Amino acid sequence: MAKYPAKAGALLPALWMVQEAHGWISPAGMAEVAEALDLTPAYVKGVVTFYTMYHQHPVGTYFVQVCTTTPCNVCGAEGVVEAFLKATGARAPGETSPDGRWTIVEVECLGACGFATPVMINNDFVESVTAASVPALVERYR
Repeated sequence: MAKYPAKAGALLPALWMVQEAHGWISPAGMAEVAEALDLTPAYVKGVVTFYTMYHQHPVGTYFVQVCTTTPCNVCGAEGVVEAFLKATGARAPGETSPDGRWTIVEVECLGACGFATPVMINNDFVESVTAASVPALVERYR
């Protein structure tokens, strides 16, 4: 807390700490952060729901984000999503595979339009992913 001029300045890092410890930010986690930082639970929930990087429900061990913005879609992003679903057993974007290891989501712009289709697996950034390259990529993480 000493790094921040006001307790509220520690909100985003505190939320990251909760997510890293538990894999997601539960209502109880939000309440705990709110109490520690002298904020209302509603304010903390507003921040968690605003930022897409915070998980509001449990996710798989491997959280896969596939950019499906227009430039990536033109380059086959939908096929990449389908290939991830098939290779991991997840039934639909946003759902976790039956083994609990994979959650595949579609996201807006990962900032690498020149290297379509970009994918993030947890904190790893992978460029130029194609539907054909997905099975080997999934195997690498297994």
